[in-house]
Amino acid sequence: MHVNPQLSEELFQHIWKCRLFSQDNLKTTAGGRVQVLYPGMHNHHGGPDFTAARIKIDNTLWVGQVELHLRSSDWYRHGHQHNAQYSRIILHVVFTDDMPDRPPGQAPCLELQSSVSKVLLQRYALLRHAAGFVPCAFHARHVPQLTWLSWKERLLAERWERRMADMQAWLTCNHFNWEEVCYWALAQSYGMPVNAMPFLRLAQSLPFPLLQRYRHLPLHMEALLFGQAGMLEEHVTDVYALQLQEEYRFLRHKHQLTPMSAHHWNWLRMRPSAFPSLRIAVFAALLRQSTHLFSRILEAKDLAALEHLFFIQPSPYWKQHYRFGQPAATVRMPGKQAVQAVLINTVLPLIYLYGRQKNARYYQQLALHLLQQLPPEHNHITRQWAQIGITGDNALESQALLQLKQQYCDEKKCLQCAVGIGILGGK
Repeated sequence: MHVNPQLSEELFQHIWKCRLFSQDNLKTTAGGRVQVLYPGMHNHHGGPDFTAARIKIDNTLWVGQVELHLRSSDWYRHGHQHNAQYSRIILHVVFTDDMPDRPPGQAPCLELQSSVSKVLLQRYALLRHAAGFVPCAFHARHVPQLTWLSWKERLLAERWERRMADMQAWLTCNHFNWEEVCYWALAQSYGMPVNAMPFLRLAQSLPFPLLQRYRHLPLHMEALLFGQAGMLEEHVTDVYALQLQEEYRFLRHKHQLTPMSAHHWNWLRMRPSAFPSLRIAVFAALLRQSTHLFSRILEAKDLAALEHLFFIQPSPYWKQHYRFGQPAATVRMPGKQAVQAVLINTVLPLIYLYGRQKNARYYQQLALHLLQQLPPEHNHITRQWAQIGITGDNALESQALLQLKQQYCDEKKCLQCAVGIGILGGK
């Protein structure tokens, strides 16, 4: 017997867990009347699929484990008859019973094929095989706003947890030096999206205390950063670049530094204001302004004060150049949107992590409050969400939409998504 091709094991488990089947006239294959009082807790480890289920068969209440298969013959195909973990299940739930001659002593079997809506299977097939921007492009706007609201909060939590995991690892490595972690995190942020890793490698190749020694010497600071980035190894001709090159040679020997290779940097298909050379120049200016940048971040009480810390002008050379030796009539600096991206992706998650580590709810609440005050991000993903009628009112919501697209929609994880579940379970 063939199983509906639109059905997968994951979907069948979801149908059972959420009781998306008709419970009228449920009977075991032996004719026993079945009531599903509680389907059980989904077991994601070894052993039967659900535990602590409460099933009433005729007049007897059973509490225990339930195993699910698309076909009843899968029990033998999976070798469960030889596994003691499956010897005490109270019910074997299948979509199709293809074993009418069941061996004696086996657990009762419940076939659900006639109790599962074909509409549900069709909706799932449409989601799985959709080729648009997201699988639910034609249905997402019809999902209740309350579902969207709670799901966006969960998505933001997931996104920030991923960002904070790196920061937490850095804190462990450097004995909770918050200023140095801030330096690494900001470097990574200034390189986003395509130069995040080279920027982080650059920062971690230059000890933070070493850079701070030269904070009052702009030429030395830039020589260290551009030299370590490998950008002074190339053939340079203009006076400023030659000065940096000469200074870096001295500092490299003095501090036993090993520069990166210049080929790590990406330049293609980006606006000049996002060139890594200009970003390094602005980053150098940011580091020069304070020996305790993270402390100043924590002192900021509102969004305006926080943004003010990051509106930095680089040294005069970079007001006429995007790259070494290539003068430009006008140079457009990274603007307010670039500053807000740094706040959204790095500064606010770092403040939140600090509050959690120090058990200071003020900083956690402040980070979330400031995130909601920031406007939504504008990029190709948020624009495509808007085209299907899903928008974000602030940065918290746009971050959630980015997480949804990248971690759920692109992976077709509709059964793990509140929106997908809402569509499947809709009337």
